[in-house]
Amino acid sequence: MTLVKFNPEKRNSSLLPGFSDVFDSIFNDTFFNDRMVTRVPAVNISETENNYHVELAAPGLKKEDFKLNLERNNLTISVEQSSNHEDSQKNYSKREYSYSSFVRSFTLPDSADDNQIEATYTNGVLRIDIAKREEAKTVRRQIEIK
Repeated sequence: MTLVKFNPEKRNSSLLPGFSDVFDSIFNDTFFNDRMVTRVPAVNISETENNYHVELAAPGLKKEDFKLNLERNNLTISVEQSSNHEDSQKNYSKREYSYSSFVRSFTLPDSADDNQIEATYTNGVLRIDIAKREEAKTVRRQIEIK
C-alpha cells in the first residue's frame, strides 16, 4: 500500500482533480528525488589534527568489491560488481541500496601525505584515513600574556 498526499486546498484546472497531486507526491518527495539524481554512495569527509577521514556508506558490498587508486593527487574509489546469482532469485518489493558499479573521485589537498593512506571496510562503511604531512599539522602552544 502506498500513501499519496492530496492537497484539497490546491485548485486544479485539470479535468481530473487530484490527478496531478499523485504525481507531485511521488516526484517531489525528497527521498525519491535524491535517489533519482544520484546512484552513488553518500560520503562524509572530516579532518582531525593529524588526518583526513573519508567515510563512504556502501552497505551490501564486500571489501573485495572496492578498488582504490591514487593518481597524481586524485583518490578514486570504484566498485565494479557482477550480478549476484543469489540476489537475482529474490523478488524485491523495494530495493534502495544496490550498487552494481560507481566511481567517486576526490582531489587530495597539498597537505595530505599520499604515502600514508589506510582503508578499512566494516559494517557497510568504507573508511579511508589519509595522514597529513608533518609541516601541515596544526601547531598548538600556550602564548604567555605580558
